[in-house]
Amino acid sequence: MFSFPQLPGSSRKAWTAGIAGLCGAALVAGTVVWLWPSSEAGAPAPTARTYRDVDVCLLTDARGVVPGSPGASVWAGMRDASDRVRARVSFLQALGPDTEENAVPYLNSLVQEHCAVIVAVGASEDQAVRAVAGDQPATRFVVVGDGTSDRNVSMVRPGEDARVRSEVGRIVGNLVNSVSGS
Repeated sequence: MFSFPQLPGSSRKAWTAGIAGLCGAALVAGTVVWLWPSSEAGAPAPTARTYRDVDVCLLTDARGVVPGSPGASVWAGMRDASDRVRARVSFLQALGPDTEENAVPYLNSLVQEHCAVIVAVGASEDQAVRAVAGDQPATRFVVVGDGTSDRNVSMVRPGEDARVRSEVGRIVGNLVNSVSGS
């Protein structure tokens, strides 16, 4: 039978605490090893998504891409295109008054971030694209709204979510392929 060595009271407490700490450390180490991902056959291999060096950015009104907003189906189309052509996608909400003057700085920030393709949804965001696109010939714009296409502005007519999603996905995919040379 094990008995504690004859130590003064405070040393016995320290020794007992040390043993308890070692047991706790062993328990934690055992749990980590037990829960560590297995590399056994049949276990899913880790995956990483490789993207092209192309950014596609969405500018929306303050509602963003929440379900039911005009930006939701556009965002879904952009994600569909990203899955096919491996472009990075992001979105930015134009917060504040719903005006062209308020949307332009948000749009300019996407230009400054070197978004190769910028998609805009919303009346003020459409007006901002019309104000900025002529000065940014290297950037491709897609506007979901009413109007006409221009040399670097493509149009998607608003309407049924599934159609908008499909059309945005198709146009964004084609534009990504054209700007990346594929």
